[in-house]
Amino acid sequence: MKKLENKVAVVTGASKGIGAQISKSLAENGAAVVVNYASAKEGADKVVADIIANGGRAIAIQGDVSKSADVINLFNQAKSNYGAIDILVNNAGVYQFGALADINEDEFHRQFNINVLGLLLASREAVNNFNEKGGSIINIGSAVTAITPPESAVYTATKGAVESITKVLAKELGGKNIRVNSLNPGMVETEGTHTAGFIGSGFQTEIERTTPLGRIGQPEDISLVATFLASDESRWLTGETIVASGGVR
Repeated sequence: MKKLENKVAVVTGASKGIGAQISKSLAENGAAVVVNYASAKEGADKVVADIIANGGRAIAIQGDVSKSADVINLFNQAKSNYGAIDILVNNAGVYQFGALADINEDEFHRQFNINVLGLLLASREAVNNFNEKGGSIINIGSAVTAITPPESAVYTATKGAVESITKVLAKELGGKNIRVNSLNPGMVETEGTHTAGFIGSGFQTEIERTTPLGRIGQPEDISLVATFLASDESRWLTGETIVASGGVR
């Protein structure tokens, strides 16, 4: 029997990158997966098609996690298709690095609305839709909270909030047998890091130089840890921050 057999998972921001790979890994291990996306329908549909082609179960559902109505609809559709939820992966997130002098209100609110408010709204609805046995919430944070690179003040602040929220909710929800953990990747090669110009840059070279394992991550490096946190193998873990960064601090 697969470790996530008969489980239902919602993965936000899952049309590409880390979210897409986590969706595929959860499905490979037996979970029915709801692949959430904000605008990249084509990418989400491809993730679903790949899962189904490999014998898994998945559907794609659109929704902006920073909007309460969208999040409520996401979980209503998830429950309508698969029943009670067991796993939430709060993966949806945005980032933009910039110097202090360039910080503006719009960019501040964009990052906090998706990275922080979106996580809270999705967690709220997950708790309302978990089955009576409880569930697992996995918040995708970032190793930037340990590395604190220059020109990342807003993004690092959002991910610092994710770590704090994780610890608060672990205490608040523990009585319902709901576990809440933060998974903090280091630099990972994704469509996003290519688009941002990180791949092949001096920033990548410096990260690799200071990483004990000598390379940047791949999405599968993160999805393996997420699958562990989703499963009963991690049943005694809650309120933890797991930094999956190849050892860089």
